[in-house]
Amino acid sequence: MLSRIRHLFSRRSLRFGLKREGSSRLRDPRFASFLAQSNRRSLNTDFQDAVLRGRKLVRHALVLGLIAAGTWVVVESAHAVAIFK
Repeated sequence: MLSRIRHLFSRRSLRFGLKREGSSRLRDPRFASFLAQSNRRSLNTDFQDAVLRGRKLVRHALVLGLIAAGTWVVVESAHAVAIFK
């Protein structure tokens, strides 16, 4: 009984045209026609190289930070040992 009620409410938005069917190839063909008519310069959507460079930079920054933190711990530990010796 509960599943029939859920099904009834989930189909309502399709019936009234508020929700598009997912089986169509283009979700909203009006958007594609808008892009074709707007005559805007196409954007470079291949951001894969920029993402990889950014990840590499972040990775190098993390490694450098870990090395700096490790060096600081070693120096402070050596200083503390020298004081109590």
